[in-house]
Order: sequence, then C-alpha cells, then structure tokens
Amino acid sequence: MSGVVDSRVEPLLPLVWFTALTAGVATILVAPLAIGLAWMLVRRPFPGKAIVETLVLMPLVVPPVATGLVLLKLLGRRGPLGAWTHEALGLDVAFTGRAVVIAMGVMAFPIFVLTARAAFEAVDPRLEQVAATLGASPWRRFLTISLPLAWPGLLAAALLAFARALGEFGATMLVAGGIPGRTLTLSTAIWQRVQLGDDEGAARLMAISFVLALFATAGAGLFARRPRRAR
Repeated sequence: MSGVVDSRVEPLLPLVWFTALTAGVATILVAPLAIGLAWMLVRRPFPGKAIVETLVLMPLVVPPVATGLVLLKLLGRRGPLGAWTHEALGLDVAFTGRAVVIAMGVMAFPIFVLTARAAFEAVDPRLEQVAATLGASPWRRFLTISLPLAWPGLLAAALLAFARALGEFGATMLVAGGIPGRTLTLSTAIWQRVQLGDDEGAARLMAISFVLALFATAGAGLFARRPRRAR
C-alpha cells in the first residue's frame, strides 16, 4: 500500500497542525447529522429506530481496519463513490487529505451521537410538550428549547468526537495511508517511527497526542457536568 511507511521525517509542527485541522474539520462536518440524529433518537419515534441505533454503534464494535477497508472499497478509484468523484468532479479521495477527514469523521460519529443523545435526554421533555400545545413545530421546539438547554452536553460531545478523531489510526491507515505532507497524522506517524526504530521520536509524538487528548477530554468533562449542576 502506497505511503504506509516512509523513511522521511515529517516536521513536527505541520504534522500536529494537519492532525488537529483534519480532526476539527471531521468533527464540524459530522456535527449537524450527529446532533439531529441524536435528537430524533430521543424525541421522535420512527420505523427502523433500532436498526439505526445499531448502525450508529457499528464503528465502535468492529475493528477500525475493517471500517477502513469498507471505506477504501467505497472511496477508491474503482469504488462506486471514488469512481464517481474521479469522473464527475475530477477529485480522488483515497490516499488524500479528504480520506483522512472521512475516516476520522466516521470513527468519531458514534461518540458524538451517543454523547449528544445523553445531552438531549437530560432536557425535561415536558418543556417541549408545553411548547407543542402552544403550536410550536418540532423544528421550532428543537431550535428554541432542546438545542439551547443541551448545548453544554453538545459541546462535550464535540470535544469527545474531536479527541476520538485525533487518535484515529486503523481506518485512516487503510483508506489514506501515511504519506508525509499529504495524509500523515500523529497516530500514523507514531506507527511509522516505531517501524523505523525511532523510539524517541515515537515517544515525543505520543506525548503530544496525549496532551491534545487530555485537553479535549478534560474540556468535555467540564461541559458535561454543567447541565447536572444547573438541575
């Protein structure tokens, strides 16, 4: 697989910036769908709800490399989505920064949904019921009641999803590789340094990853506690 192991050393700051940027973009892109789906799972019964819940959890329970293989089959130039983007848009997805964002987003999505769901479950449903009796539409109830009251938990969900994206390795390696200057992230760089026998460099990158994840998870914990204090 092209770009999996490379003897060149990636500059540290660009590597950290690329990892944080792609993780941030992935989190932002999945946020609307994750928040909307979480609210629907809490407030709106619909056919196939159990199936949707199962599908959301799949990236958490199957090996990340299996998820990456599925993405590679879909997004590769011979895959249905990859072939379409190549022919219609002139864009390749596999083994590009786009693949890194997609892999991170897919792996972070379940964490976002589960945490956002807990945030919406903490909102008293009677408030929405009262608004419904006053003629408020579901969309208006979501925007004016659920979303404002759940926002600390939603920020916690975003931070946890960001932290998950930062640490993503298996799916990213399969669909994007580890090409310096193109798709190399902190996680894949750590693996490459170990393969090259550069234990000191791997330890340095591991420490940076730990610090980034620590700040993200600490921030998530801070926001997650706010609704409980408010009640």
